[in-house]
Amino acid sequence: MQFGVFTVGDVTVDPTNGREPSEHERIKAMVTIAQKAEEVGLDVFATGEHHNRPFVPSSPTTMLGWIAARTERLLLSTATTLITTNDPVKIAEDYAMLQHLADGRVDLMLGRGNTGPVYPWFGQDIRNGIALAVENYALLHRLWREDVVDWSGRFRTPLQSFTSTPRPLDGVPPFVWHGSIRSPEIAEQAAYYGDGFFANHIFWPAEHTRRMVELYRQRYAHYGHGSADQAIVGLGGQVFMRRNSQDAVREFRPYFDNAPVYGHGPSLEEFTRETPLTVGSPQQVIDRTLGFREYVGDYQRQLFLLDHAGLPLKTVLEQLDLLGEEVVPVLRREFAARRPAHVPEAPTHASRRAAGTDASPATEADGTGGTSAGTDGTPAEPAGAQARR
Repeated sequence: MQFGVFTVGDVTVDPTNGREPSEHERIKAMVTIAQKAEEVGLDVFATGEHHNRPFVPSSPTTMLGWIAARTERLLLSTATTLITTNDPVKIAEDYAMLQHLADGRVDLMLGRGNTGPVYPWFGQDIRNGIALAVENYALLHRLWREDVVDWSGRFRTPLQSFTSTPRPLDGVPPFVWHGSIRSPEIAEQAAYYGDGFFANHIFWPAEHTRRMVELYRQRYAHYGHGSADQAIVGLGGQVFMRRNSQDAVREFRPYFDNAPVYGHGPSLEEFTRETPLTVGSPQQVIDRTLGFREYVGDYQRQLFLLDHAGLPLKTVLEQLDLLGEEVVPVLRREFAARRPAHVPEAPTHASRRAAGTDASPATEADGTGGTSAGTDGTPAEPAGAQARR
């Protein structure tokens, strides 16, 4: 199982002293956090992609390429790559280039984003969000697996005899997670391709996450990729720790109360009770995180959000020390002991290359780029699925 951190890259005023970091400080802090994550023994660092204030990570491949040169084993990922407003040709080439530079230490999480104005900035309409996600990924999937692509669709100009360069390292495309907070269509898309499904797992109650993951697992099995409990699942989560739980609550409360994403709403106590947010001691974080397995089953990746809401870098690095020294070693041991032998480990470039497969089998393609869109914008059942059942 992989453990790591993800960042949304927000620039937020520290409510305890009124100080707002500059964009330069925030960008450099994210790099420091990634390097610290490797130092304390974590597996993954993931950055979001945003094109609006108060966020700074508009170019994930630039940042991850810089981090790749300063780390040795850390797996570099995205917390969202916008499949809706980015050209899939550019995604294919940028992330293949990053994959080569990082010697395979790359995967990515695709998402639609949750900021409406971004769509027209890039020439799209948010009302086409699901349809864009379906069509653009169908093309991206082919670009990484076919040397020469002829393609036409609804949202971009046709391609004729096009080859995306560079080709994926060792012929193995970066592993793809489809990230979602609330859209069952994205769970369906992940299942259709046999890709990973990453449940954001931050703002919603456990029952919502359980339903989303259960849908993905059922559909993963339906499409013939394996049994439901072999589907590749990742979860997000938010934590704030101090050795004494009362100290954690007291210190984190002003940040929670003023956070752009959830401040001025339910109380900290209500939010920690109703969502996976954990504020307390390392042992409380261990116990809460182990409990996720009770409603999502055995899963492959756990990412924590630590640097948000104006928390100073010094505090974030202290959180990473606690995570690496006291929390993750216990979680590794306990999750490994509970995972049945037939449940796969988290995919890596090395494991997928050794298996001789990209671990994301393409189904029969049609003229729209590898998947047919149903009337509701979700992938239709692939040709031959009934015969495989």
